[in-house]
Amino acid sequence: MIKIHKSFATVLASLIVMAVASPTLAQAPRSGFDVIVSNGVPEFRDPKTGKVWTPDIVGQDGKPVAPDDRAFDPLAQVAAVEGIIEQQVRGRPVGTVPITAGPTVPLVDIEAAQLRALPGQRWQVVLYLDNNSGNPVNPVIDCIFMNAGNKVSETRAHVSRTDPGIRVGLVIYGPRTEVFVDHATCRVLSP
Repeated sequence: MIKIHKSFATVLASLIVMAVASPTLAQAPRSGFDVIVSNGVPEFRDPKTGKVWTPDIVGQDGKPVAPDDRAFDPLAQVAAVEGIIEQQVRGRPVGTVPITAGPTVPLVDIEAAQLRALPGQRWQVVLYLDNNSGNPVNPVIDCIFMNAGNKVSETRAHVSRTDPGIRVGLVIYGPRTEVFVDHATCRVLSP
């Protein structure tokens, strides 16, 4: 039996810990910036100079910026379109889907919805609609356009007849792009 002196075991354990810790300690520090809780006025601390910038002093060589020259704050928007906008939508066939509607598969299903803006025109939701049933359907889709958790507009799209087992591409129009929208939620109302 080999006896190891207690101090030798301590030195050996220390060397093992240092060997394992060395690569971790040698890593370069991550870049970042400080976020400071403010009194309601948005501010930014320059990580290089330490200077705190607010909307009142940004730009114009230290002179206050007039409210008309300040950037648009989408969170401050209070615009909303009242009521529900009804529209007729014609789907463009893009393929077929298996007829699998049943207890676990809906008659009609929405896929790959994307929100986009046409500059100077309207917000749009582009999506695919699958008719999983063996019957033709006339789906109704409800889309709510939102900004910072607030409803901006609601659109109800009445989709033209979609034949059994057909996948169609749709464009559902929302509010004009002068109104800011950060997301949209769409769901099938019927069938």
